[in-house]
Amino acid sequence: MATTFCRIQDQLPLRRERTQEKAERRRERESEEAEGRDGNRECRTRMNTNVNDDANSHHLKQDLYPQTEATTSRPYPHPRRPRGFAAAMGAAADGAASGAGAKGKKEREKEKERTKLRERHRRAITSRMLAGLRQYGNFPLPARADMNDVLAALAREAGWTVDPDGTTYRSSPPPSQMGTFLVRSVGSPLSASSLRNCSTRASLDCQPSVLRLDESLSPASLDSVVVAETDTKSEKYAIASPIHSAECLGTDQLMQDIGSREHETDFAGTPYVPVYVMLATGVINNFCLLVDPEGVRQELRHLKSLHVDGVVVDCWWGIVEGWNPQKYLWSGYRDLFTIIRELQLKLQVVMAFHEYGGNDSNSVSISLPQWVLEIGKENPDIFFTDREGRRNTECLSWGIDKERVLKGRTGIEVYFDFMRSFRIEFDDLFVEGLISAVEIGLGASGELRYPSFAERIGWRYPGIGEFQCYDKYLQQNLRKAAKLRGHSFWARGPDNAGQYNCRPHETGFFCERGDYDSYYGRFFLQWYAQSLVNHADNVLSLAGLAFEETRIIVKALDCGILVLLVMGLERN
Repeated sequence: MATTFCRIQDQLPLRRERTQEKAERRRERESEEAEGRDGNRECRTRMNTNVNDDANSHHLKQDLYPQTEATTSRPYPHPRRPRGFAAAMGAAADGAASGAGAKGKKEREKEKERTKLRERHRRAITSRMLAGLRQYGNFPLPARADMNDVLAALAREAGWTVDPDGTTYRSSPPPSQMGTFLVRSVGSPLSASSLRNCSTRASLDCQPSVLRLDESLSPASLDSVVVAETDTKSEKYAIASPIHSAECLGTDQLMQDIGSREHETDFAGTPYVPVYVMLATGVINNFCLLVDPEGVRQELRHLKSLHVDGVVVDCWWGIVEGWNPQKYLWSGYRDLFTIIRELQLKLQVVMAFHEYGGNDSNSVSISLPQWVLEIGKENPDIFFTDREGRRNTECLSWGIDKERVLKGRTGIEVYFDFMRSFRIEFDDLFVEGLISAVEIGLGASGELRYPSFAERIGWRYPGIGEFQCYDKYLQQNLRKAAKLRGHSFWARGPDNAGQYNCRPHETGFFCERGDYDSYYGRFFLQWYAQSLVNHADNVLSLAGLAFEETRIIVKALDCGILVLLVMGLERN
């Protein structure tokens, strides 16, 4: 008995250490199980049962060996380890608890990964939605927009006012009632005599801005949005036509609006849409002579029998001022307009500042004036240039709009002198009301666009074309803009925008999440679009000065759709 007691007494410290370790592990398992799922509760119940068994063993030992406290100064020993069936049940409970803890940890990790995937998917959807709103809806959303920004933009688009603190209220009419394109009328009426003494520089300084670009818009929306200014004097002539908005007017609606204005003056309130037919380009040759007067007369008589209201005639800069600067030959057009007057047809004229033909498909070829081409041989930077240095002679670069490189004149002055000469030469037709509208050519093919897709260079549909900003004058403007922005190294064109026949996804600039949406990409596209708008602003300001009492028509190629921007410049 004494031997057994001594053996048990020697084993008590070891058992106490083991019991403490076991208690610590049990507490750790319990803390882990508290964070687990309901399946671990059963394991904790089993462990509590083992704890009760250990407590009962401890009380039993106290009854059997009461003298232990008296014979030693050591603290009371922990109960001994269970044996047999109790040990097996404890080991099973420990294994089940550790297995359940490991399984719960793996489930939590898997759930975290699933949450991350769901968040990435949600962010991708939001990014595509915001990109679509910026590109196709012209919403000025910030780079890191959230749903509050989207709701605020939608509310503002609907005509509501949204304060920075989120307060929303209606204080303005809906956008459908607000005009987008400004129509201004010069304060004093002009005549042929007053135009002779008109200064181009002074007129440019005093003319109000016709078009301006909203700098807060994102790059994807810079292709067509023009912000309006208001003028009560010409408000009755303004047309509400935001190109990309829900209230966008199609070409047929714009032409119907033209008809409504016509019948207000000429058609006595009838719902009549005037019809104009474009005459063939070769009716006037390169020496400004009417090619076949009798044939033209027969064709016009046939059109008159078909109840056509009038005809459209191109007035080519390369023909009228083709040989010497400021020497204008209008004889062929005078003969043509006389026949049109005799048949009592209306007339719309086109100020064509671009070339025509130049390929195998066209029998008629009309170039820019010869004296301009001679200047271009010595200074090819007067033409648009692509990244490889290829020149496009279809029209003059907008970089020389204010550069005196055309025999002492700027590009804007050359355009204005041509329009002023036409207005003086045919003043009698304007007085009679024979000329109902004047269309102003603003770029390649007479459209407000860059010559980015020239077939003569090898472009084929549906290639994206190339940027046309590498002549030295546009490069100077780009360097100036980059310096003002504080990033001189941005004074360059994109080096990853592809070739003429590339697709957007094949380039690093236009692909999804490409460089176009970077800080540099936004700056460059903003500058590129603003150069286009500035050119239109300058030319249309002088066109309004030259043709003050006449309706002006502008062609703009927007996403492959020809949109007529009609600006009524009639006198009040």
